[in-house]
Amino acid sequence: MKDNEMRKFLAECFGTFCLVFAGTGAIVINDVSGGSITHVGIALTFGLVVLAMIYAVGDISGAHLNPAVTIGFFAAHRFSGRLVLPYIVSQSFGALAASLLLRGAFPVPCLAGGNAARRV
Repeated sequence: MKDNEMRKFLAECFGTFCLVFAGTGAIVINDVSGGSITHVGIALTFGLVVLAMIYAVGDISGAHLNPAVTIGFFAAHRFSGRLVLPYIVSQSFGALAASLLLRGAFPVPCLAGGNAARRV
């Protein structure tokens, strides 16, 4: 594996980590705070993180940040088939790492869904 390819995989992992951590974190904070961020705030969080990651890692990896985008580029013959699986693994690892970090940072009832965080 070339150093250039490893940089691409690490960039995808980092970009997906940031997207999932910030976006899902906004959802969790919205739930914990009783809706103070709102749906608009959550949507803006996701959109602005995608924008920032395109600037940060777009020149390195293309900033796919999502396995669906990677598969779409492959299906359109704009992406090498040998890189699809490593990209998806990198993206999945970044998303899982962000989710686990959020899980550790917030109490379990907060992440149970619904109104579990508000029940006392």
